Amino acid sequence: MAGNVLSTGIRYATLPESYIRPVNDRSNLSQVSDCNDVPVIDIGGGDRHLISKQIGDACRHYGFFQVINHGVPDDLVEKMQQVAKEFYELPVEEKMKLYSEDPTKTMRFATSFNVHKEQVHNWTDYLRLHCHPLEQYTPKWPSNPSNFK
Repeated sequence: MAGNVLSTGIRYATLPESYIRPVNDRSNLSQVSDCNDVPVIDIGGGDRHLISKQIGDACRHYGFFQVINHGVPDDLVEKMQQVAKEFYELPVEEKMKLYSEDPTKTMRFATSFNVHKEQVHNWTDYLRLHCHPLEQYTPKWPSNPSNFK
């Protein structure tokens, strides 16, 4: 089953066929323009209606945006990044305890969003965790690495 994920430590000499998108499905990078005015949205207070409108506009017109004044301390962000790194560095056998191909599971480790329906898989492993309401989901979160929860 470890062959179903990418973070096994195996180095691929060539890209597996199931990850190669047909040419007409690939992004045409020659049509991508520079974007020097990424929307920056300050969510640190102020008019919630205006913030919602700014987020909606950014999503419609750009597809992404940058958030500032979100209130998450830098040290907490660093700790979260560190524990994520520790999780992905675990032996594949440990990560596979959380593996599932069921897209309806609220917590699962997987490579593709729906391996049974996708024609081409995404070149990424991810850990899906539901978080709201927090007290409902955190008991089901991984206990390895020990500081994950």
